[in-house]
Amino acid sequence: MTPYDAVLFLSFGGPEKSEDIMPFLEIVTRGRGIPKARLAEVAHHYELMGGASPINEITRRQAQALQKELATAGCDLPVFVGQRNWHPFVEDTLRQMVLTGVKKPVAFITAAHRCEASLERYVEAVDQAREKVPGAPLIDYVSPWFDHPLFIGAVTARIEEILCQSVSQRADLMNAPWYFIAHSIPCAMAKESTYVTELKKTAELVCAQLGKSDWKMAYSSRSGNPQDPWLIPDVCDVIRAEAARGAKDIFFVTIGFLADHVEVLFDQDVEARQTAAQVGIRFHRSATVGEHPLFVKMMAEVIRERAQGSVFNEQSHSGSTLYNDGRRENKMGRASGSCYCFPDRSAPPCCQSVSPSMSRAAAPVIR
Repeated sequence: MTPYDAVLFLSFGGPEKSEDIMPFLEIVTRGRGIPKARLAEVAHHYELMGGASPINEITRRQAQALQKELATAGCDLPVFVGQRNWHPFVEDTLRQMVLTGVKKPVAFITAAHRCEASLERYVEAVDQAREKVPGAPLIDYVSPWFDHPLFIGAVTARIEEILCQSVSQRADLMNAPWYFIAHSIPCAMAKESTYVTELKKTAELVCAQLGKSDWKMAYSSRSGNPQDPWLIPDVCDVIRAEAARGAKDIFFVTIGFLADHVEVLFDQDVEARQTAAQVGIRFHRSATVGEHPLFVKMMAEVIRERAQGSVFNEQSHSGSTLYNDGRRENKMGRASGSCYCFPDRSAPPCCQSVSPSMSRAAAPVIR
């Protein structure tokens, strides 16, 4: 018997037609001081991808698959999609929940690795929406799942889809440099969360499954003030660097994105591929987990675990993380002299004087 009567499936949202693009971007960037020129540039990315983002349709399919998996597992809960930045907005979804009599939902946020932009903003969006909806239910959240065996299995399976295309390709790619890609965020935000720690743990566990001992992180999709330090290296920079070192192939694993939305389709499949072509290196990347059966099964499992009370409610903040084996690790902290990008440097960029907008106002906002 579960204490929950519904699932709130929280996603970022995206435009579904050309005329939605600028209104969507204005919602996403409201109050964050993003230059109009940057918005126009990103709007052009959407136009190049057909004038829309596939994220809403993927989200709907993920939610439908989750509801079916829950029913199969004997936990027959309706799944309601609520989005931060486009229809259906969280507020509208909560109103629908109230009308259908939902009293106690559990929320699943579609972001594996936690920071203020990928976790607290969702919780804040839900809290703000609840204030506007009379009778809105309280919301619980599932615990961290960045190192869940089924999530690791889904990422590994996506890699295997590329590796198994031929014996020669498998050999080439197993010997090629591997980079795990995530959304770049301001260094100040990274140090105030366990984002990088969780990313690295995911990559470590995936590589252990495949017998790959050497790998690195790379980041894409940064925005905000170019003078502020953000997580590096950039995807295009590592492509140029590996080509200069003589690599013939480079392999990217997109763990920081759960669906092939515009940031993946443009930043990786257009911009990064073009960079690779320019420097003469073969570009390869695995698909995001999307609707892979192992990922869908994982979503259902963490919801059931939360319903059974077998885990603590650890999803509501990103200042510490709880590993699948029960260990806990805290954030580095903004005042720390250490650095994720330059761990051996005594005075890394993130410890220099930067603008006060570096964290929230300049945070990643576009998908």
